[in-house]
Amino acid sequence: MRVMVIIKASADSEAGVMPSERLLTEMTTFNEELVKAGVMLAGEGLHPSSKGARVRFDGDRTSVLNGPFAETKELIAGFWLLQVKSMDEAIEWIRRVPNPDGLQHEIEIRRVFDPADFGEAFTPELQEREQAMRDQTGSYGETKA
Repeated sequence: MRVMVIIKASADSEAGVMPSERLLTEMTTFNEELVKAGVMLAGEGLHPSSKGARVRFDGDRTSVLNGPFAETKELIAGFWLLQVKSMDEAIEWIRRVPNPDGLQHEIEIRRVFDPADFGEAFTPELQEREQAMRDQTGSYGETKA
């Protein structure tokens, strides 16, 4: 199963405060462990929301809202995409995330949909088209249920 691990933003990450060398060192070591275990498919940090935008849809109209966005607790500072056997395995990995500064953080883990999750609506033709796109883009992860 694939899971997305969502690292919540903080006041510091939204202010553009860069991580310390110690945190970068410990996170690099942790990421190396994820890669060696064959668990990590992708992982990236994100710039503050002040450098982002939101596109809002209302019927056939769209509007653009430029950052920064107000609610820090609802923002994302980074993510991992992991391939694990279970949610318990994902939790065990994330419990090991370095926190050298001892600050309070929250990390969310969410399962990524697999084709079988969509049932009959995801027809074999649609599955073929999806797989062709994954093959073309080099997308991460298994698409088999």
